[in-house]
Amino acid sequence: MRKLENSELDRKSIEDFKQSEKTPIIIVLDDIRSLHNIGSVFRTADAFLVEKIVLCGITATPPNKEIHKTALGATETVAWEHAKDVLEVIKDLKQQNITVLAIEQVESATFLQDFTIAKDEKYALVFGNEVYGVSQDAVALCDGCIEIPQLGTKHSLNISVSTGIVVWDLFKKMKWNL
Repeated sequence: MRKLENSELDRKSIEDFKQSEKTPIIIVLDDIRSLHNIGSVFRTADAFLVEKIVLCGITATPPNKEIHKTALGATETVAWEHAKDVLEVIKDLKQQNITVLAIEQVESATFLQDFTIAKDEKYALVFGNEVYGVSQDAVALCDGCIEIPQLGTKHSLNISVSTGIVVWDLFKKMKWNL
């Protein structure tokens, strides 16, 4: 077994990425404090051809040296926008017939492994602040909630890790019907 060279990875150019068919997922980040977490989410979004990221509230926006440190150029490929109020974003997405799901631990949440993808559906995934999670007001507006099952003592994952887990799972289900 041999590691692949960068030249063997069939990487898309920025233009090829922008013209590629996107995975019907929108990532909504609300009040994310860590610039490194934001950059990491951009890299995840790039890896799975996510449609766009909506940065809400105090979430910093590119260009930013600290975001770039972990995004490694993904801010140039992934579409993004900033909005002041996550509640308005959720309302707008729902008006566009996009299914909006909070990623949070709530009563009656659907565990990630039990969540099924509806064919031809577009999903917006709302991730909240590193300390407080998705606000109760935002949860109340969403169409549902997905919870990542956790068996240890913390029951808390880093926001960028949570994003990677959920986006990968939905991407896999969308692309390979798993």
